[in-house]
Amino acid sequence: MPLNSHVMQDKLPIVVPIDLGDRRYEIYIGQGLLVSEVFQFLPSRQKAVIVTNETVAPLYANILRKALSQRYAQLQVVTLPDGEAYKNWETLNLIFDALLESECDRKTVLFALGGGVVGDMTGFAAACYMRGVDFVQVPTTLLAQVDSSVGGKTGINHPQGKNMIGAFYQPQAVICDIDTLTTLPDRELSAGLAEVIKYGPIADLSFLQWIEDNIDALLRRNPDALAYAVRRSCEIKARVVGQDERESGLRAILNFGHTFGHAIEAGLGYGQWLHGEAVGCGMVMAAELSLRLGLIDVAQVTRLRMLIGRAGLPVRGPILDATDNAGRYLQLMRVDKKADSGVIRFVVIDSTGTAHVQGAPDTMVREVVDACCA
Repeated sequence: MPLNSHVMQDKLPIVVPIDLGDRRYEIYIGQGLLVSEVFQFLPSRQKAVIVTNETVAPLYANILRKALSQRYAQLQVVTLPDGEAYKNWETLNLIFDALLESECDRKTVLFALGGGVVGDMTGFAAACYMRGVDFVQVPTTLLAQVDSSVGGKTGINHPQGKNMIGAFYQPQAVICDIDTLTTLPDRELSAGLAEVIKYGPIADLSFLQWIEDNIDALLRRNPDALAYAVRRSCEIKARVVGQDERESGLRAILNFGHTFGHAIEAGLGYGQWLHGEAVGCGMVMAAELSLRLGLIDVAQVTRLRMLIGRAGLPVRGPILDATDNAGRYLQLMRVDKKADSGVIRFVVIDSTGTAHVQGAPDTMVREVVDACCA
């Protein structure tokens, strides 16, 4: 599928709706949105708080402040430390401290300016402060634009498990400015591509083919390629979330690669591998499990492994325990959110481009870990 068939028309924002009844909202995708009139739909309020981190703040905090200055009488910026290692109670309390010190009320709006960590923590803070205030996602990483900013999952990590403490809480809008991806480090861009790639094998094989055809353009940060990747990813996620907001069934397929990936993150220590790196490797492992379950053939595993490698992501898992590596993976996966009464639930794929959740024997999982780890 050629790239030029998906060029943004006249650079106008693309709008992808999330249909959740009276909590419906829109995802806006385009270039230059931080300096556009896209924020004019927001109601005027007395106070707004921009939550960002020490990496993103120097790049975009003042730009967003200027864009919001006509809508809010008082604007404050809260700057958090950067990194997955800080996605915890201590950092979350920095947001609450600022809100309380500024006497923010229930009409205050929070703006999450940054990647997935900032978005998850800001959303969780918004869900908790005074039992709920409005917030808007302004994701500045590819991973956040195609995944974590969409769908209302918020939370923090616990030393024993990733995202184990949180809430479902939907934003008022998601503003994806493709221009912010120009300042993204190459490693972070690759990490975001993992979450783009996952949508292909679980929901749209034609999109998987498009990614294969355009992976070089994506790595070069071609704005039209990035805009289409964000758009199609958001369309797929919006459809799934619209049917299953709280992950009681269908939405679980969006965790393809995450069960193995979360074990990697927790086992290594948060921040050693980026989330997208762990998910990319986790998808290879989940595909290998799908093969052993008889759902796909070797060619499909090879195809996915090659694409993930071309995206600059690891395709072999780390050793988490020199004595019993597979046992350590199993131990960590049993405390994953998707486990049910201690039974690990894996997202597996089939040859038609769909996915489902099921268990697998420990012996088979051990074989997968042994085959896929360095």
